[in-house]
Amino acid sequence: MITLQNFITPEPEICTEQALYCHVQGPAGFSQSTGHYTLSRGACVRFDTYFNLFSLGKWNRGCAFDTLFAELTGSGKAEIKITLAQPNRSWEVVYCDIAELAEGAPYQIDLSEYAGPGIEGVLYAEVLALGDEVTLTGGRFATAAVPDSLPQLAVSITTFQREQEVQTTVARLEHFLEEFEHSANIHVQVVDNGQSAGIAASDKVTPYPNRNLGGAGGFARGLLEAGKRGCSHCLFMDDDASFHMENIARAYMFLALARDPKAALAGAMINNTHKWCMWENGAWFDGSCRPLYNGLDLRSPGQVIDMEFSSARSAPETLYGGWWFFAFPIAQAARHPFPFFVRGDDISFSLANDFNIFTLNGVVSFQDDFTEKESAQTLYLDLRNHLIHHLVFDALERSPLGTAKIALRFMLRSLLRCKYDSAEAQLLAWQDVMQGPQFFDENIDMSARRADIKALIKDEAWQPAETLSTDERRRFSRLPRRLRHYLGLFTLNGHLVPFWKTIGDRMVLNIGERGLVFPAFGGARLTYLNTDGSKGYTVTHSKRRFFSLAWRMAKTLAAFRREHSRLKAVYRSGYAEMASKPYWEKTLAPAADPVPAEA
Repeated sequence: MITLQNFITPEPEICTEQALYCHVQGPAGFSQSTGHYTLSRGACVRFDTYFNLFSLGKWNRGCAFDTLFAELTGSGKAEIKITLAQPNRSWEVVYCDIAELAEGAPYQIDLSEYAGPGIEGVLYAEVLALGDEVTLTGGRFATAAVPDSLPQLAVSITTFQREQEVQTTVARLEHFLEEFEHSANIHVQVVDNGQSAGIAASDKVTPYPNRNLGGAGGFARGLLEAGKRGCSHCLFMDDDASFHMENIARAYMFLALARDPKAALAGAMINNTHKWCMWENGAWFDGSCRPLYNGLDLRSPGQVIDMEFSSARSAPETLYGGWWFFAFPIAQAARHPFPFFVRGDDISFSLANDFNIFTLNGVVSFQDDFTEKESAQTLYLDLRNHLIHHLVFDALERSPLGTAKIALRFMLRSLLRCKYDSAEAQLLAWQDVMQGPQFFDENIDMSARRADIKALIKDEAWQPAETLSTDERRRFSRLPRRLRHYLGLFTLNGHLVPFWKTIGDRMVLNIGERGLVFPAFGGARLTYLNTDGSKGYTVTHSKRRFFSLAWRMAKTLAAFRREHSRLKAVYRSGYAEMASKPYWEKTLAPAADPVPAEA
């Protein structure tokens, strides 16, 4: 029997939102130390959850297997029930019986009639305690199918001066591989852009000192090394690896059984601030990044199951996978990363290669709030890649003005929030894109531009909260929502109103409002605080800076429209050259030899 999916239980270092793992009714308890559930008579546990339901539709659509079994391990007398939920149909109990669970003898249920293409829905298990005490120690979905061949998987991590995080991740991976049944086919690569991680080489881990060319250069090096090792698949992932190791087990078996040689797997992302809330379960790109299922409440069985129904069907044409967890077949990677340094390289990689991208419930990474990471530099990087995607890819082709609107929208969002430093950085990004692809080759390590952007930042640098003025005066921001919206829109948030700096509101906004325009409407002095309120910065209305930037935007727009056809041609040619294996072999040479394993 080959495990497709193990049941997952909460881990204190990852996530303890119980409703993402199991729903409990009656007197039942969970032990963090053992990972076991104990149920008293009449208690019920139901695994119709994000981490533990079985997404039958996705496995059947993506993978080849003709047998399917559910197994539970534990002790005590219980009613065992398996429910099949299918879209647009009544849910059906496909198995229900009384069982005497016994340690060492897994209780097995044959569900093979539901294995095969064309069968949709999700399966989940439910256990009702009939004895005085029932203990559940684990469970899984499995198959007797044998893959034609097992993937040789390189787990490639790129790190830069995050020594403690990457050391912890590597230790967790090594511990996982000690017990994983297919560990002989998995090797961990640590591409160390800071050359400071201190990772010891072993039979399972190889560190690679690398030039700091950002995430793009690190993952490009990882892809080259995976190819040299003879791996069939590569998994790009973050150095902090804040996810259950079951991520790798599920991804590995999905790829092993995949019907399509182009099959790739994109991990979802959950915000660390609210671990019950989906940030994105895959995303697509057109003008901006569009996360799928953003804000969905993962504690709700109905919402989770509806998400699985929907995401098992056709995907957007420009679906992409974030590199916090993205597994793909190396043979299908006709294009290597483009040298963006960071930001947008993962979008570009998915768009440039003909992958068939899937998502799986429970394959997810927990990340810090993207809003808190926003800065003038990240906005500079974001605008560069957004424009280039539209210049390079046929599926995203727009008119000159249609492409320019992306830059105009980016900058206007900053200007309406009085974030003139960010707008300056975004204007610089637009002008840098207009220099052509050679700019990226000449500035591949971003050292000069990072210094330039740092010099631009006058008001938007984080300061201790106690040094900021946090008194508020709200008048315009208390207007009815619709009236406030039109006031902000038609006056460009007061930039067309005389004396707005004096009469506009003084507001303190939290991290959740930092990336949004509407909360800034009515404000002339805006103080933004981080998640815990310990740091912040204040931006103030300035007509001089607003109209100076608007004039330079207009001139850049005119130049961009004139140059659009030429830029599109040179970027398509330059992209093909720079997102290639020979380019990275030359750029990264002479690459430092990997650190040898200890004898």
